[in-house]
Amino acid sequence: MQTANVALLGFGNVCRALAELILRKQDALRSRYDLKVRVVGISTGRHGAAIDPNGLDLRTALDAVRFGTLDGLNHGDPIQDVEDFVARVPAGLVFEATPTNPQDGQPALGLIHTLLERGIHVVTANKGPVVFGQRELTEVGLAHGAGFFFESSVMDGAPVFSAAREGLPGAEIVRIRGIFNSTTNYILTRMEKDALSFDAAVKAAQQIGIAETDPTLDVEGWDAAIKVAILANVLMGASLTPADVDREGIRAVTLDDLKAASAAGARIKLICEATRGEDGVVKATVRPSRVPLDDMFALVGGTTSVVDFYTDILPRLTIVENDPGPTTTAFGMLADMVNLMRGRHLPPGSEKSI
Repeated sequence: MQTANVALLGFGNVCRALAELILRKQDALRSRYDLKVRVVGISTGRHGAAIDPNGLDLRTALDAVRFGTLDGLNHGDPIQDVEDFVARVPAGLVFEATPTNPQDGQPALGLIHTLLERGIHVVTANKGPVVFGQRELTEVGLAHGAGFFFESSVMDGAPVFSAAREGLPGAEIVRIRGIFNSTTNYILTRMEKDALSFDAAVKAAQQIGIAETDPTLDVEGWDAAIKVAILANVLMGASLTPADVDREGIRAVTLDDLKAASAAGARIKLICEATRGEDGVVKATVRPSRVPLDDMFALVGGTTSVVDFYTDILPRLTIVENDPGPTTTAFGMLADMVNLMRGRHLPPGSEKSI
């Protein structure tokens, strides 16, 4: 049996859900993949950090951050800061889920770069490092025998990147279309179904915890722009930043707009799209658009997300993720770990143990 020494960089909702999932799936990982997962380090933003080469007890760690800090679980020299943690943690793989910086992906991008240079695999749910540094980070990892996977950066735990990587060999993706921001989809759904004003629908989203106190990144379309840029870059070979995306959010959408769309047999959704033109250039857009009621995108309500892949062989391949949450995001990270263990990041015949 192989032991995977892993660490958690960030211990918010997603990585706590991942810790619970590791506990829940430990028997399945052993029986299916001959894999034992041992957490040797956890770093948090507000609750300290701990390293133990012999393994931290996850249940104890979860209780510690609920009622205090992790510092008492640390073995060895005190951990000075996150850079010290990254430099010292004795892991073969690090799960990274720190807050996204939509301007440049820092400081997570730099921390991931350091880990990959140490030959440590990295799995992230953080969109920032992916949209600003995916190509470079992948190359750095390969140069040091490590993989950089990021399934949970778009559509939570849905197998978007692995489906393209494993399921579409030889196919060329020429267009991507989707609904990627669950917050705006929920807002539009509540406005239409419950006749709520925009402000009331935003407040409802905040009350259930899917919208931030400042919802600008969602309602102005920035989160969606980041995600469509990631997909365009990774799956279509583009080099887009979020600022390159032709972006319009939903702040200006009114109840009258939704009623007019309904009367015309349509529904308004925040549609993300990336398309390769005849000149080979990939362009991306995010904008509220009328979707005919007979289009399956019109049926995607609430916090559900959807993506369409159009290829030169398969005309339309659709993946739908219903009502995701922290556990589904954590699953995407767990799946990335398994796929790294199976050598999916390396050329055939190569392998790297954790």
